[in-house]
Amino acid sequence: MKYIAYITFVFITIQLLNLIINFLFRQKLKSTYKTKQEKISILIPARNEEKNIAGLLNNLTKIKNDNLEIIVYNDGSNDNTAKIVEDFVESDGRIKLITGEALPDGWRGKNFACHQMSKIAMGDYFLFIDADVRIEGDIITDAVAYVKKYGLGLLSLFPKQIMVTFGEKISVPVMNYILLTLLPLVLVRLSPFKSHSAANGQFMFFDAKTYKRFMPHKMFRNSLVEDIEIARFLKSEKTKIACVTGDERVVCRMYGSYAEALNGFSKNILMFFGNSLTAALIFWTFSALGFVPVLLSMSEYFHVYLIIFLSIQFLYSSTSKENMAENLFLFPLQMLFMLHVILNAVLIRTGKPYIWKGRYI
Repeated sequence: MKYIAYITFVFITIQLLNLIINFLFRQKLKSTYKTKQEKISILIPARNEEKNIAGLLNNLTKIKNDNLEIIVYNDGSNDNTAKIVEDFVESDGRIKLITGEALPDGWRGKNFACHQMSKIAMGDYFLFIDADVRIEGDIITDAVAYVKKYGLGLLSLFPKQIMVTFGEKISVPVMNYILLTLLPLVLVRLSPFKSHSAANGQFMFFDAKTYKRFMPHKMFRNSLVEDIEIARFLKSEKTKIACVTGDERVVCRMYGSYAEALNGFSKNILMFFGNSLTAALIFWTFSALGFVPVLLSMSEYFHVYLIIFLSIQFLYSSTSKENMAENLFLFPLQMLFMLHVILNAVLIRTGKPYIWKGRYI
């Protein structure tokens, strides 16, 4: 038991070091780097997004930039998504609505939508963004500057997550907890190893030349986790990428309930761990139950464990702009949710039907 306690201390110390790096070296998109008025294509896949699409388009129409085009791909919606977008098309000539084609065999819906939009987009940069994301300020201009400054082919961003219901608060923070304790995000840009890759399909900002060279959504047409697959592929091709988090100008209410979060995270949680169930379970065990061997065999050092644990909670909550008090109080339930997601992901792997936005996947 004492050896397990030692391993626990090593584990949480690594988590703490990763978080210190992520906290101290947070990459900010605000830049004084001067850019010309490059043309930007904002590409929005939309399937049954009547609750979300107007909010995003309202944000985008406030951007004063004539070199902006906004393309919405209506992916077989059976709600009022198309009608809402049509109203915006009439009032802002920068917006275009595409009526989606039937989904071909071997494609995932979002990947096909993104690929179709990319074929008509005219921008120097492509921003693929989900309908439930909200942006404000100069985030797009700053994204261009950041990409140019570092010569990136892809910049991805994890939005600040908006959580309203209790179910969201015990589920959504788990994503940032895993991400920020596993990987120093600065390595996504600095390290040549594709294992140091991260990306979020909610906000994928490509240099258009890079995108057209590889056509990554076509390449990973059948992937449920195309964002991570694309990031790893680009790194393997020696294309520079970066991933940032904690910018409050980009926010998202990703899921509206526990059930939605369970369904959404189940499709990609194992990719955080190199698609390894064993690694995911080891991470969960030491995160959720690491206090047990310390308390039983090294109780005289339990205060050290608590200090490290509280530091982890402070750093990951601060870096991701979340409420530390809520995360601390709800941490046991968040760990139960993580286990639920892992087990559900295993069931999906073994053939359990998986439905996403009304489609069997």
